[in-house]
Amino acid sequence: MSEIQLHTEPFGELLLLPEVPCLLIRWHGFANSRNLRFLLDKGLTLYQHYRLQYPNLSWLSDTRQFGAMLPADQQWAATDWNRRAYQAGIRNFGFIGPENVFGQIAIQQYSQNTLHGDYHLGVSYYASLDQAYQQLKPQQNPSGSRARSRG
Repeated sequence: MSEIQLHTEPFGELLLLPEVPCLLIRWHGFANSRNLRFLLDKGLTLYQHYRLQYPNLSWLSDTRQFGAMLPADQQWAATDWNRRAYQAGIRNFGFIGPENVFGQIAIQQYSQNTLHGDYHLGVSYYASLDQAYQQLKPQQNPSGSRARSRG
């Protein structure tokens, strides 16, 4: 699976996987408020750009190394970033689950916050990148046209 590096920081990176297609945000550990918000906002800008080329573009977060998420950042995500993500066309967030308890708590809390507001964002969990790629990748149906796989 080819990955196109779009942006890299010590705390995370943004990649485009054209064959899926998805924008992948891979966290490298704890990101303080400034860094977390920066990478999410940068990802959203890139998502909007690449969605023009890939109308079925998905959003996938590799949170295996993700750390804690501060309450102020949870609130910001729930009331600000999620709304902008929805307006940009994101309807579902995919997560490869965190390996540490702090990341697990953070992602669980974040997922609960996607249910609030006047919009609905779905959440999907995957055990591995391969599983996520297979679930997100459009599948060829018998008529020869491409159908979107939903996991």
